[in-house]
Amino acid sequence: MPTSRSGSDSAPDPEKPKKKSAGRNLRAAIGVGVGLGVIIVASLFVYKPVFIGVIAIAVVVGLWELTSRLAERKDIKVPLVPLAVGGTAMVVAGYVRGAEGAWVAMALTALAVLVWRMTEVPENYLRDVTAGVFAAFYVPFLATFVALMLAAEADGPQRVLTFLLLTVVSDTGAYAVGWRFGKTKLAPRISPGKTREGLVGAVLFAMVAGALCMEFLIAHGAWWQGLLLGLAVAASATLGDLGESMIKRDLGIKDMGTLLPGHGGIMDRLDSLLPTAPVVWLLFVVFVGSG
Repeated sequence: MPTSRSGSDSAPDPEKPKKKSAGRNLRAAIGVGVGLGVIIVASLFVYKPVFIGVIAIAVVVGLWELTSRLAERKDIKVPLVPLAVGGTAMVVAGYVRGAEGAWVAMALTALAVLVWRMTEVPENYLRDVTAGVFAAFYVPFLATFVALMLAAEADGPQRVLTFLLLTVVSDTGAYAVGWRFGKTKLAPRISPGKTREGLVGAVLFAMVAGALCMEFLIAHGAWWQGLLLGLAVAASATLGDLGESMIKRDLGIKDMGTLLPGHGGIMDRLDSLLPTAPVVWLLFVVFVGSG
């Protein structure tokens, strides 16, 4: 799902906060964002298993981007096949069998990575499998919580839509307020374009959107719960963005890929969504139950 952000995407050279759009094809970015949004919303409300397929595709492409960049920039050879198969299994297992199924699939995927890498030379085995287990947790396992939200019988699609809307609104608020009022850098060594003012914008936008979503979209939800949900989303989305910025700075790249014109790669769109998914799922369970 495309998101707008207030900071740079971890370019090796620092960028000024108000130059976020520099180097981006705005028309292409809007067109791709609208297209992805239509696909996601249509699959979400037409037939749930189709949306599970969308998640699985995003997971596999994201894993491919991540493992490719690790190999290119750090010579870390992470086995993609067991990650792709195991990652797909995690998403499906989470939807069909719940959290227990997701954990079992995660454990089996980690084991498959360890065994698969044994077919190669022993040098750097520990480094490669460590990166593989990290990739399994970072991309498919975190994405599985979206499937867990969707599995709620009463309002699964509405929960996923709320999760997506709040993350997008948080990132948009950070960008809009940071672009207009941003002066104080939030984390200059990680993402020079992010500002504290932008973070305030993310919190305010997300809290308002959260109150509206919990009141009108979620069964038995209350507006005050939405305020807390929005606050949590703004925090997790910002940390997720900064986390991938750390990875990209370590790799010395600006984007994880080039698949999406004007956006970069799939992983560049998932950075704030992935860590936010378990946070939103947990708060839904606390506030209104598992559904």
